[in-house]
Amino acid sequence: MISAFANCFKIPELKKKILFTLAIIAAYRVGCYIPTPGVNGAALGEYFQKMTSAANGSIFGVMNMFSGGALEKATVFALGIMPYISSSIIMQLLTAVIPALEKLSKEGQAGYHKINQYTRYGTLVLALVQSFFIALWLEDKSGTVFGGLQVVNNPGWAFRIVTVLTLSSGTLLLMWLGEQIQEKGIGNGISLIITAGIISAAPSALQNLIQLLSPSATGGSQLQPLTLLIMIFFLVGVVISITLITQAQRKIPVQYARRIVGRKVYGGQNTYIPLKVDTSGVIAIIFAQSIILFPATLASFIPNEGFQSLASIFTRGSPWYYVLYGILIVFFCYFYTAIVFNPVDVAENMKKHGGFVPGVRPGTQTADYLDFVMTRITLAGAMFIMCIAVMPDAIMASFRVPYLVASFFGGTGVLITVGVMLDTMKQIESHLVMRHYDGFMKSGHIKGRR
Repeated sequence: MISAFANCFKIPELKKKILFTLAIIAAYRVGCYIPTPGVNGAALGEYFQKMTSAANGSIFGVMNMFSGGALEKATVFALGIMPYISSSIIMQLLTAVIPALEKLSKEGQAGYHKINQYTRYGTLVLALVQSFFIALWLEDKSGTVFGGLQVVNNPGWAFRIVTVLTLSSGTLLLMWLGEQIQEKGIGNGISLIITAGIISAAPSALQNLIQLLSPSATGGSQLQPLTLLIMIFFLVGVVISITLITQAQRKIPVQYARRIVGRKVYGGQNTYIPLKVDTSGVIAIIFAQSIILFPATLASFIPNEGFQSLASIFTRGSPWYYVLYGILIVFFCYFYTAIVFNPVDVAENMKKHGGFVPGVRPGTQTADYLDFVMTRITLAGAMFIMCIAVMPDAIMASFRVPYLVASFFGGTGVLITVGVMLDTMKQIESHLVMRHYDGFMKSGHIKGRR
């Protein structure tokens, strides 16, 4: 594997792509430290530190993770790339329910560019709306959100307009940087930006881990070396299992009938349809987190005891939180799979080209068979995603470590990082093999998420 990394810089085209990608990521990390005018970053950082150490959480904690810690510093990239992700998901959902968009998606490259343009417009609208509400949240006129901390020195419409323009421009710049990586770099640009933000929290987590291992005032350390060793083995197992599930496929065999046209023979070959065990990936966790953390976030704005007591039922640490969280993850796994995979269309396309599944009649019975198989394997993927999502809470409760440390031993961050790294290594390996170099593995090749 080390020789494969060395070979990457022997290919001029690949070397240029890798260096360009690293330069874009470096520019993104610099932007995460440029502050938004009028915001007291120290007070906001103190609030996020309290929120991270608390047992519950809010939607702002999720946004802070995807922005690479830029939200807690209120920098120009505080919104991160979340508006673009939300807009992309909304467009996928609309494509499945609006016939005009569905027809547009089948027009090839031209249709793709048109839908991508609509996605950009949606990103701008979402960024404007979210940045305006973040400006109101930072002002905290009720004084209940930040516990009396003065985050904005001069609140008012001037601050709101500047914040909306700054944060929206930052999101659009991030979207452009991601597209530049997609065109001129290596890997999926948007995913790499999210991964870089998640990995940026690793030094802070490592510092917390070292503090836990250091002797305390009572003479003993809070975290024992044996416990740390168990956590490391646990992390290795989590990474291996995520890799296996991410690449897991159910191969449905397909045969094509032989056709004779003139003097040429077409068809007659055997192939398969790869059905992903984990089709939704991290999207189901994002949807579930956004919904379940919304009441706790709303409760911080509404100083009503009845509403806050109701919202406390669905905060992290409550049994109902984990029950509802698991149900939502399973639901969105099936929901997203139903959106992106249509067994009726697959069966019709197979029938048009003379393909059939051995032992299954073409047409309706093939669609029912594909739907049956997809339902079975999606359940396994949904259960795995559910276990990964609640794993940081289980580690935090079992080993008595902060949530920031526990999040690197499971959860959304690890799932995204492993998937993106597999995708990037697959693209790099394709360049190496094309230039007659060995890949990262001596036998077989890396499979991406798609």
